[in-house]
Amino acid sequence: MAQAPHPYFAVWATDRADALERRTRVREEHRRRLRDAHECGVLVLHGGPTLEAQDQHMNGTLLIVQAATLQAVQQFIEGDPYVREGVYDSVVIRPWAWGLGRPPA
Repeated sequence: MAQAPHPYFAVWATDRADALERRTRVREEHRRRLRDAHECGVLVLHGGPTLEAQDQHMNGTLLIVQAATLQAVQQFIEGDPYVREGVYDSVVIRPWAWGLGRPPA
């Protein structure tokens, strides 16, 4: 199977238990950066917070991004305000094969 010229990646980040205040404080900066991701060589196609089941508080992030390399995604995530402010406990980035619901080329 040939690799797409711009593969997709899923980014799954989990917040630290005490991160809600920090997350809230830099959320607009984080969201602005995601909207302007193309300037970093990355295109964020979908994104949003994950939520606690009981109280619906934000507790992580799920992003679907398009980039030339895994390294480009890693560099983009390393520059995120949530990373800078210590919001995330862990971040997993995996190449992702978009199946169902793929947008038109």
